[in-house]
Order: sequence, then structure tokens, then C-alpha cells
Amino acid sequence: MARTEPTREELAELLGEPLLAVWRELCAAIDERYEMDRAWGPGGKRWDLEYKYRRGGRTLCALYARSGCVGFMVVFGGDERAKVERMLGELSPAVRERYEEATTYRDGKWVMFEPTDASEFGDYLRLLAVKRRPNRG
Repeated sequence: MARTEPTREELAELLGEPLLAVWRELCAAIDERYEMDRAWGPGGKRWDLEYKYRRGGRTLCALYARSGCVGFMVVFGGDERAKVERMLGELSPAVRERYEEATTYRDGKWVMFEPTDASEFGDYLRLLAVKRRPNRG
């Protein structure tokens, strides 16, 4: 079900100002590197909102929001998992641990991060580059 873009005030009320800043900074970092279609949707059972980055019928990543929490999900297929696993030693311990603990389903390994600041964004962007080469900047 499609959803219209929430206002800044609605996002701030849901996330709180500190996490809204994290959300906006992560979106800006992705937007700086990728020209993508973006779509708002319902967040499913665990989240209130979903914000997907897609191009050519493939999802790059999705951000999720619920009261006081931001989620950042990347799904890695088989070939992508092999590439990520070769670079795990170069990632921060927290990002590596989240990747290793994620569940692998038939359609890929679903890795959900819950950033509270920008400290892991460099690793997130490296992971996105495994899925798709940046097409901006």
C-alpha cells in the first residue's frame, strides 16, 4: 500500500529530533551517491514507515521508522554475500556482528541495522556499493 511522504514534523514526532537527524543524514549520504526511485510505504508488523530506494525493479536498501528507532535494511543475494564476506574484516565489529547474526532466507541475507548516529555510515555505504556501484558523484 502506497503512502504519502510524511512531513518533517510527523517524522520528528515519531523518531525524535536526534534520530530524525540520523535519518536525514543517512538519506543525504545515499542520495549523494545514488540516483534512485524512492517510495514511502507502510512498515509492516515491526515498523510504522518504510522508505525504499529502488531502480530498475531492484531494491538497493530501505529505511524504516517506528517510535524512537531508525532501521536500515540491506538484502544481499548469494553473489553479494560472497563479496561482503570477503570484506568483513574491513568493517567495524558492530557492523560485522550484525551481518553475521542476520537471517539468511531463500531470497537473500536480510541485514537490519538500527543506527543511533552516523558512526557506521561509511560501512553502510561500502555495503551498498557491493549491491550496486554508485551512479553519482
